[in-house]
Amino acid sequence: MKHEQRRRTWGLAGAVLAVMLTGCSAVTEPTPDASGVTPAGAAAPTEGSAAGAAEGGQAEVASKLPGLPTAEEARTALDGLRVAAQGSMAGYSRAKFANWSSQGDSCDTREMVLQRDGTDVQRDDECRAVSGKWVSVYENKTFTAAADLDIDHTVPLANAWRSGADTWTQVEREAFANDLTHPQLLAVSAATIRSKGDQGPDQWQPPNLSYWCTYGRSWTIVKATYKLTVTQDEKAMLTKMLDTCTP
Repeated sequence: MKHEQRRRTWGLAGAVLAVMLTGCSAVTEPTPDASGVTPAGAAAPTEGSAAGAAEGGQAEVASKLPGLPTAEEARTALDGLRVAAQGSMAGYSRAKFANWSSQGDSCDTREMVLQRDGTDVQRDDECRAVSGKWVSVYENKTFTAAADLDIDHTVPLANAWRSGADTWTQVEREAFANDLTHPQLLAVSAATIRSKGDQGPDQWQPPNLSYWCTYGRSWTIVKATYKLTVTQDEKAMLTKMLDTCTP
């Protein structure tokens, strides 16, 4: 995105976001499975890194997620979601979810998430991350180049379209695509985002099983906040993910 394009006015979308969203208190807690250890089959840490350091980095990223509910809060929210078949993709275009929006001081939403999720992040005078360390929690790997990362929409834009966002205004969709108030945006490896695509949790799950608790909590609260529907299979897998949370 050209520098001039990144300076688009965010005021209107920000105002709608403030009215549209209901906040949840951020919760700082690690995300092992119910046994308190990384499950068998979970993604291994980056080669050359200590397992403990990798797990610590994962917990740190989870603690930074805004508006992350407790497991119990997520279960309550999940019970309140309307179950329905996915709608049509007719009329969908990624351009209808404008991103990334300007966040001031030459920064856009992508750079804000990279700064939030990383450690020792250094930026240039155009707010671009030029160094730092990031843990891609989906597979629990560490990266030191921002170019290897992308910003994932926890609830993908096309999935949101099929579950209710097709009736939103353009400004409401831009607010959803740039939500820094809820756990909707996360810096992870570009490879895992390509693997995930627009699939729901019944079709794609983070390879790192010890992140399932946080993923289930994040997905559920985003859908609840925006009053999006879930399918029966989606709800069943979210229940399974929340069951991995430590009591």
